[in-house]
Amino acid sequence: MSTLSKTSSKKRSPVRPISRSRFDALAAYARSPMAMFLMHELAWFEAADGKTIATIIVDTDDEYGAMILVRDLDERFRWIGATDFVKTPEEALAALHRRFAEIGPDLDRLRVQGDETGEPIDFFSPLSSEEKLSPDFIQVSSSQGFSAARGIISALMRWNEDIDGNFVEQFQTTGFDARLWELYLFAALTEAGLSIERPSPAPDFLARGPYGEFALEATTINPSVGPDGNAAASQRPRNESELAAYVQNYLPIRYAGPLTAKLHKEYWTKPAAAQKPLVFAIQDFHDTMSMTYSGAALATYLYGSTQEANRDSAGLLTVTPRQITEHKWGQKTVPSGFFSLPGAEHVSAVIFNSSATISKFNRMGVGAGFGSDKTVLIRKGLFTDPDPQASEPLPYVHFVVKDDPETWIEGMDIYHNPRAKHPLDPKLLPDAAHHRLMEDGRIETQFRGWKPLQSWTSIMTF
Repeated sequence: MSTLSKTSSKKRSPVRPISRSRFDALAAYARSPMAMFLMHELAWFEAADGKTIATIIVDTDDEYGAMILVRDLDERFRWIGATDFVKTPEEALAALHRRFAEIGPDLDRLRVQGDETGEPIDFFSPLSSEEKLSPDFIQVSSSQGFSAARGIISALMRWNEDIDGNFVEQFQTTGFDARLWELYLFAALTEAGLSIERPSPAPDFLARGPYGEFALEATTINPSVGPDGNAAASQRPRNESELAAYVQNYLPIRYAGPLTAKLHKEYWTKPAAAQKPLVFAIQDFHDTMSMTYSGAALATYLYGSTQEANRDSAGLLTVTPRQITEHKWGQKTVPSGFFSLPGAEHVSAVIFNSSATISKFNRMGVGAGFGSDKTVLIRKGLFTDPDPQASEPLPYVHFVVKDDPETWIEGMDIYHNPRAKHPLDPKLLPDAAHHRLMEDGRIETQFRGWKPLQSWTSIMTF
């Protein structure tokens, strides 16, 4: 009989194993970036009441122990102690069960960290009158179909520092999309093992890891505003013949507005960003599902080039770059090649992720065990064919279930500036797809694993 069996036969501790994805949703924000060099996490556990979690680790001396975290007064999981280190994982698990049993009666004292700010905020409790609330916020905050998104967003927001003091108010009203994009970036940077600061007044993030640091400023493409101050109808191609001009001209112009506005603010002169790689992160919310089809136009605008794929007489795929100097749509004309603009050498890269929407939060929530059991998500879309001779993406469809393998960084594209004064080290975000402009004008893409290009999520409730 094992040590654990002897212990459990006397008194079973209220502890259950959980997935890495659930532990990360609750407590990834408490990790130190350097911990990966000192220990390796083997398994994760949660108390039945959800107030205590733990991870069993093995250190560089091949000894085993458990790190224990409880919710502080702001409902964030914080480290409170560890078991002694032992020689086997079985001994570590037995020690963890004993420690969980001991914590229960002393939980109220242990959860006090001393730096809490006060009463936890209910992020989905409306702060404004209903007519001021964003329709998207109303749907996410009240519908059964988005219960998983509510769960994981609540866990995230416990850690996302509100520098401006208006994050929740804007998330609920006029800035739902922009604040959701910032929250996504916070989650993705944390997942990459980076420590995050929120400099004041700018830029939005300062991320540090074992391989360096970089500053990041987030921005979004928003719907056009009509003369009455309300969102105006988006321009769309009326037929197939307009589609090519729409992708080559209209969509790049939409990217140009927010990116050049950020460029003119010269974030590289701010103390938090000086002499560091500076990254702009942009998401397209200008139209319904616009981010699922506008991504290709971003590379065109950034590099001032399109890539035309053809097959030679032997059937082999060839890519021919074609330079573009400007984008024109109606009365609007902007120069192409953002990375070639004066001052753009201070921008190391631009980040985009077509799947970083509220649907991703919903899927990640389901994967981490949040949400109603009466809701089923079905994800469909296109992914990159790994065959180097492929010219078309492949379709996919799958049901989203608990412990789903999707990650926050999945789908992220990073376009590197060939003129960057301070290049961004890809090792800081190794699971993203990295794009570079080569000397011959072609764009080289490097990524590992499975890369979705487009994603749609159906919600079924029962």
